[in-house]
Amino acid sequence: MKIVIVGAGEVGFHIASRLSLENKDVVVVDTSDEALKRVSENLDVQVVKGSGSSPEVLIDAGVKKADIMLAVTDSDETNLVACLTCDILSPATKKLARIRLGDYDAYHEHFRTSAPHIDTIINPEIEVVKTIYRLMRVPGAVDVGEFEGGRVKIVGMRLEEGSPLDGLRLAEFSSRLGGVRPLIAAIVRKGQLIVPHGNDVLQLGDLVYFISEDTKLNDVLRFFNRRMKPVNRVLIVGGGLIGTRLADLLESKNIHTKIVERNPDRCRYLAERMNRAVVLCGDGSDQSLLLEENIKDMDFVVSLTDDEETNILVSLLARSVGADNTITKISRFSYMPLMASIGVEQVVSPRLSAINSILQHIRKGKVLSAMSVHGEQAEVIEAVALQTSDIVDTPISKVSFPRGALLICIIRDDEVIIPSGDSVIKPEDRVIIFATREAVPRIEKMLTVKLEFF
Repeated sequence: MKIVIVGAGEVGFHIASRLSLENKDVVVVDTSDEALKRVSENLDVQVVKGSGSSPEVLIDAGVKKADIMLAVTDSDETNLVACLTCDILSPATKKLARIRLGDYDAYHEHFRTSAPHIDTIINPEIEVVKTIYRLMRVPGAVDVGEFEGGRVKIVGMRLEEGSPLDGLRLAEFSSRLGGVRPLIAAIVRKGQLIVPHGNDVLQLGDLVYFISEDTKLNDVLRFFNRRMKPVNRVLIVGGGLIGTRLADLLESKNIHTKIVERNPDRCRYLAERMNRAVVLCGDGSDQSLLLEENIKDMDFVVSLTDDEETNILVSLLARSVGADNTITKISRFSYMPLMASIGVEQVVSPRLSAINSILQHIRKGKVLSAMSVHGEQAEVIEAVALQTSDIVDTPISKVSFPRGALLICIIRDDEVIIPSGDSVIKPEDRVIIFATREAVPRIEKMLTVKLEFF
């Protein structure tokens, strides 16, 4: 597979990094010498200097032979023109574009059906708002992914003191916990990702990823000393694009919302735009303001300013004055491993949300969705098993899944099946597979060769 990536920023760099490790033919295009130097020194990919909107530059990058072109610069206009140019030069190349501005929302379908014929439009702001709302709905969750339209969830939850899972071997789950119990897909312990086996023992402080049907999630959460509860009051710090989109969503859910924004002009705009949300002009990192707004009564404090240091400070301040739940927007990937150590667990990243959206569209096989787990250490992939596959009508115990991969769920019509060795995949079943970064290429090969190429 040959992929041309227009834009060597954080999203472009990390997508290129992921794909280069999977031995794909990747070319990165950018106008910045510094960005290209970072790519060429750290990744085994080709680089081309120039604007991705230039026909000559795209030809030099090999777009005419590319299977996919990703336009992920920070400029919506550059991304649109790059796709238009690609459409002229190589109509068969699949085009994905990052489009952020809300002004374009109403035209997404037009961009798909007419020139520039963009196959997939990714809006990081929309995706990160969905992520925030999923985190709000699962108290204490560090990570939440949804499959089959939300019917099946994968949840990352920290194992805390008092949990009946502490010190329990996975092989003992059935005898000790009864019928409704978590299926453990992965464990993150001291920064290391573990694909669990029956003899593995859960420990305090583990970040445990488990899979559950949505209807049974509340029963599973009790093993982590958590329970579902309604979200009634939310404080948003930062009234930018993401803060505005989140406030719109919360208003539609009848959740009482306050927005703190320090820019007076933006405050006036928000006050005119919002129907019920209360807009406060002030500094969200001002402790006295947080106390005045009864921060202890808020179900969630969400820090969404354009400055990640401010977001971290707001979350720490909010926790110090009594807020139970905080969600923090972080853009720099280098910050993410540090967050848990300073007590900031619930972190969202527009760039990571964009990467997750892109992954599902560049994977081979009939992949319906893909989600990164614990940064870039692993992936959860949802795909369809087709009639042509030789893994259908075969017990799972006889299917040769690669080391580091785990089949965690089968969805058949309205039935959600937590698989055992005797389970059999049928044609048109949806399968959810957890795979470490090293196992993804082999899983992708299975999806291509055995599940048919789409």
